[in-house]
Amino acid sequence: MFTLTDNAKAQIVSVCNKEDSDAVRFSIKGGGCSGFEYNWAVEKEYIPEEYDRTLDLADGRRFVVDNVSINYIAGATIDFVTEVMGSSFKVTNPNASSSCGCGESVGFDSMLDYESDSVTL
Repeated sequence: MFTLTDNAKAQIVSVCNKEDSDAVRFSIKGGGCSGFEYNWAVEKEYIPEEYDRTLDLADGRRFVVDNVSINYIAGATIDFVTEVMGSSFKVTNPNASSSCGCGESVGFDSMLDYESDSVTL
């Protein structure tokens, strides 16, 4: 399980409404200076994939995470913050062993060993 704050939920709904889109998809991909990157994608038309986990939000919008990425954010908090340099999503992830100053690149000591079905939204 992970936490999506009210600020993050509101921003996701706002982005979807502005882009006339169904969902925001969050995933973790290989790459970046720490080994992995947080990836955000707006999906104009959400078409469910077999292992998607979805969180229904206001206005019929959704937050979507694939079944592999959700294991890497177990216990994490996803927030939307406003700071002096601007606003952005911030992922506070207890599973990350390293991160880059950009906040989008993270490292993990090893592959996480969670049962996919035990991680729920």
